Amino acid sequence: MAPARAARPARRWGTFPTTADIGLWARGPTAASLLEGLGLALFSLLADPRSVRPREPRVVTASGRDRTELAVAFLGELLVLHDADGFLGRRISARLTGRGPFAVVARVDGEPFDAARHSPRTEVKAVTYHRLEFDVRAGRARAIVDL
Repeated sequence: MAPARAARPARRWGTFPTTADIGLWARGPTAASLLEGLGLALFSLLADPRSVRPREPRVVTASGRDRTELAVAFLGELLVLHDADGFLGRRISARLTGRGPFAVVARVDGEPFDAARHSPRTEVKAVTYHRLEFDVRAGRARAIVDL
């Protein structure tokens, strides 16, 4: 009889195709976990996350009048981190503050892009509000990014 394998937890983030762009999705029990998942999905578009080592911490902050605006601002700040510093995230730990306007402080562990180890995947230009969903009660979020 083969030994039982431990169940692998279901991935809580990913991407989905759209007509001209790519969507990000996340599942989780809290607004912070949804932001973390969307951020990891974004970084997975930029490079294979398995090749990224969580060697350096960076802090990212964002705010918005509501949670949807916060999600777009947060993902935009992650894009700035990548575009300005070539930084790729592997782990994200977010903490929300405020009750409107909303704000997030997140620690992003990763490393700068290294052409010897990282193969660039997709260039992301911006995060959009098109079909944006951020539903904490349902435990799901979706965002579309421009390529």
